Amino acid sequence: MSGGQTHPDTHTVDESLVRRLVAGQFPRWSGRSVERVASGGTVNAMYRLGEDMVVRLPLSRGGADDVPREWEWLPRLTPHLPTSVPEVLGEGRPAEGYPWPWSVYRWLPGRTPEAGALRAPAALARDLAGFVAAMRGLVLPGAPRAYRGGPVALLDAGTRAAIEELRDIPEEGVDCDAAAAVWEETLRVPDWDGAPVWLHADLMPGNLLVDADGGRLHAVIDFGCLGVGDPACDLFPAWNLLPAEAREVFREALGVDDATWIRGRGRALSQALLALPSYRDANPAMAHNARYVIGEVLRAVRG
Repeated sequence: MSGGQTHPDTHTVDESLVRRLVAGQFPRWSGRSVERVASGGTVNAMYRLGEDMVVRLPLSRGGADDVPREWEWLPRLTPHLPTSVPEVLGEGRPAEGYPWPWSVYRWLPGRTPEAGALRAPAALARDLAGFVAAMRGLVLPGAPRAYRGGPVALLDAGTRAAIEELRDIPEEGVDCDAAAAVWEETLRVPDWDGAPVWLHADLMPGNLLVDADGGRLHAVIDFGCLGVGDPACDLFPAWNLLPAEAREVFREALGVDDATWIRGRGRALSQALLALPSYRDANPAMAHNARYVIGEVLRAVRG
């Protein structure tokens, strides 16, 4: 995800830095306009470069580690996917006091979808399922392990700590006992025992672009977490974006079994529980989505 500086090791970036980096390494683009792209993310900053390109710069070392992964894998994934994805136009190197690799991509038009305000949720659900299915169907050698792609038990300590932290923030109104019960159910179902599948692994609303007219999926961005792992990891849109009816369309289109669905629900809940205490003051957009996910998961469980 791209945008605001909330990590402790963030590096300051601005339009002047972007102009110097572009002029020094891609002089053919140095005369283009540079404009910050507003975003609620936390890992990258983005600057529009002219009309048809965007510069993306990691704000922390963790984000910088994802850049070579995108450079290597995006060109190999692109021919196999049903939606537009970022096209790498330039591989930037550390310079001008900026310490990490950075990228120039082709600009992808579209808008970020908003949970609760989708124009065609069932159609979007089918589009998302098509993308996830295409990722799962990839057969490419040398695949890395996906971020978040391992066993659910790896999330246990952090999830429990987040639930206890939220008990001490009563103004958030989270039913922590219900959240704990959902998490316990998640831990009881079997782990994925099939071959690891290809994952985007960060299908948050901010990493999706829909067209302005019908709200259909136009592009998926930010592949820094990609790799292979548990297919439950790419079920996040069922709870962070889609309403209940479209959620079932998404599940049916993918043919998700009960155990994988429960793991996906638990993973989405865990991510939201961890995000809410961290971002409730620092990043209102991410905190808002975390509240939405928690509410949707608990309503789904209550039936």
